[in-house]
Amino acid sequence: MFPKKTYMERRWKLKVQFDSGIILFLGNEESPMNYSDNTYKFRQDSNFLYFWGLDEPALAAVIDIDNNKEIIFGENVDLDDIIWMGPQPSLQEKAKDIGVKEARSLPELSDFLDTSREIHYLPTYRGDQVIHLSQLLDCDPAEVEFNASEKLIRAVVGLREQKTDEEVLQIETAVDLTAQMHIAAMEMLEPGMFEYEACGAMEGIALAAASRISFPSIFSVEGETLHNHYHGNQMKEGDILINDSGAESELHYAGDITRTIPVSGKFTGRQRDIYQIVLEANKTGIKASKPGITYKEVHLQAARVIAEGLKELGLMRGNLEEAVANGAHALFFPHGLGHMMGLDVHDMEGLGEDYVGYDEDTQRSDQFGLASLRLGKELKPGYVLTVEPGIYFIPELIDRWKEDGKHEAFINYDKVEEYKDFGGVRIEDDILITEKKQRILGMPIPKEVDEVERICQGE
Repeated sequence: MFPKKTYMERRWKLKVQFDSGIILFLGNEESPMNYSDNTYKFRQDSNFLYFWGLDEPALAAVIDIDNNKEIIFGENVDLDDIIWMGPQPSLQEKAKDIGVKEARSLPELSDFLDTSREIHYLPTYRGDQVIHLSQLLDCDPAEVEFNASEKLIRAVVGLREQKTDEEVLQIETAVDLTAQMHIAAMEMLEPGMFEYEACGAMEGIALAAASRISFPSIFSVEGETLHNHYHGNQMKEGDILINDSGAESELHYAGDITRTIPVSGKFTGRQRDIYQIVLEANKTGIKASKPGITYKEVHLQAARVIAEGLKELGLMRGNLEEAVANGAHALFFPHGLGHMMGLDVHDMEGLGEDYVGYDEDTQRSDQFGLASLRLGKELKPGYVLTVEPGIYFIPELIDRWKEDGKHEAFINYDKVEEYKDFGGVRIEDDILITEKKQRILGMPIPKEVDEVERICQGE
């Protein structure tokens, strides 16, 4: 955990934004795989971790604004628990470690919550929490999501979005481990291997460092599928592979890096052309990211780089400013440039993307491609975000747009047909917005064409 002072300060900063009521946090429970004693590896709720730091199941916590109290609810272990799981600190000792004076048994939570007072809680993303909240608050499960506190959502986003130095250190630790995973994948890939062989080796690197992956790895020669979690393809000569993966730090902060790798160790001429366009968009997005600019504008700058590169290859045509304004480039770049990152790989996405990535001054677009931009608002010092442009050739999307004659003034569909077997390229780095500009987090991870090829060839 962080020092006790960190959690106390975080809760104080939250508390002073409320005049009355109760702020309720539910920790996560164990999740059975196929029966109750056989569970998935536990992962605590990120908001619970942020304010309370306790990384174990069956906990809840409240901040009683009216009575200026903070209380942890849980259970002390009994002899049977000790036999199976070993001795553990008492609930009171755990509370003391995070600066909380009062600890009570979990069944007392129901009696403590006075539903005549305003109870603030965050949106849920687990069915068991919906049921638990409906019981605690004596309401229908269908009402639980509707009654989540918008005031609490905005307060939590306001606190979590700007990372402190100790948080940045955790993220850099995660990115450094992620770098080891990526470099190992570059070194081991060769034609004839199955994707799961290298993907499993990467996850093993995280496990061997007492870590875990921060999200299910996207590791595929079918890179045109943006979130491809299938790892059963046998890689062959001439394939390129998208590796979008990351590790967590000890305190569960995430790394999230993407590299595109030539399976045979060398890009073909056509692959190199597309790769260089994406790399230039990546560098442009990083350089443009600084306090005061909206990330929506950074996204559009990267999109213009992609459109210009594709025009040079004969895949796009016409006035590129108009092409990007109308979303024609989204045939090739159908997702957003990046997202916030921290305790969640898509940071605070469970609270609602529009609360995290947008505000009164920057509204989400409904245009295809741009609508998928998770972060659009003005950048501030302390933001940690990803910069991950890509170019993809998605046969089904190409066929649909071509059939509809969509953006024919800007897209050379005859030329695009020649690339339908290409796949995709994505390059992603994690950056911190500083007082004046930005910096890339973690150790350098090869992304220049020559660097990637040298490592893939074992040089």
